[in-house]
Amino acid sequence: MAILIKKITFILLFSISFQASSAPSSIEIDPKLNNSKSVIKTGADNIDKYLPLLKGKKVGIVTNQTGVLTTKVHLVDFLLGQKINVQTIFAPEHGFRGTADAGEHVVDGKDPKTGLSIISLYGSNKKPKKEQLEAIDIMVFDLQDVGARFYTYISSLHYVMEACAENGIPLLVLDRPNPNGSIVDGPLLEKEFTSFVGMHPIPLLHGMTIGEYAQMINGQKWLENESKCMLTVIPCLNYNRNMEYSILEKPSPNLPNNQSINLYASLCFFEGTNVSMGRGTEKQFQIYGSPFLNKKSFDFSFTPKPNFGAKDPMHNGKECFGEDLTSYPKLKRLELKWLIKAYENTSDKTKFFNGFFTKLAGTKKLQQQIENGVSENKIRKTWKNDLTTFKKMRKSYLIY
Repeated sequence: MAILIKKITFILLFSISFQASSAPSSIEIDPKLNNSKSVIKTGADNIDKYLPLLKGKKVGIVTNQTGVLTTKVHLVDFLLGQKINVQTIFAPEHGFRGTADAGEHVVDGKDPKTGLSIISLYGSNKKPKKEQLEAIDIMVFDLQDVGARFYTYISSLHYVMEACAENGIPLLVLDRPNPNGSIVDGPLLEKEFTSFVGMHPIPLLHGMTIGEYAQMINGQKWLENESKCMLTVIPCLNYNRNMEYSILEKPSPNLPNNQSINLYASLCFFEGTNVSMGRGTEKQFQIYGSPFLNKKSFDFSFTPKPNFGAKDPMHNGKECFGEDLTSYPKLKRLELKWLIKAYENTSDKTKFFNGFFTKLAGTKKLQQQIENGVSENKIRKTWKNDLTTFKKMRKSYLIY
């Protein structure tokens, strides 16, 4: 037993300075990563399960700044240190280092730290091309999702699975907990409103990990021509879906903390309106407001200004009146009350919604219900049958 332990575990000594022109030093595996039974470990920490599958293979990786082990060592750096032949990094929305604005075009390039080529999967090239996969034997997918249909990492997952299926490339998904846990809520996406911010007929909050979601994509035959990806999900350790989970790295520039991630799905509706949800402040997705809201009805105001993650925020330099939700208790469901309150208090209801709202909602009904003064409780009742059906279908794909 002592010999076996010695072979598979080492003291973690991380002192690496990667240069584009030099090979990385070896990173040794911390025995605590797989032996601790008290701390949640992501799929990236489940080293014994995936490292043998990568030995001797040419590897592509879909990841960004969230792709770290609990030691905060990035997966790419770790694999290079283990002499894994990483060929290419594929970057989703916000880029490999997670610095691009939402919706900003992400360009191909080279990682200055490792010298590896980076191929963007956001913009015109959402799906890896055949020629971009020719030198790859196996693909690894490691992104921190937040459990919302319109968060585009699951759309990138779809296209990566589709490309792998078409080119006969196995895919390893390193699973990560859903920080919004098992919340399943919101309107179901209607097929005619399919877009990159909503690709599948699921509720707005799906209550699954990204590994479970990958299994659903395969199982429901949502890939083109109903193809199936050769999928392996590397599960989290010491985790069940009722546990609280705090992310290791912020998943995008405007989701800076757990509070913003919890409020994200409810406040992201404002992206389809003339109301700001705090881009251009330090409280992104924790506040909302607009110059068009009645300041007598709101005792909080803020003025958006360009900052990291928002080069030209909505209502740049204008005072916005609204609410501060930074101390609001943790949500257990999707909330519509702030959207409805803002609509009821805007100075010009005809300019409140824009064309993007329907894509976010995945249906025209929600905007129509709000404009017609339907209460939140009555709106929620219209989701009930779809949510019941989805939950039954979802059961067969759950891991935890």
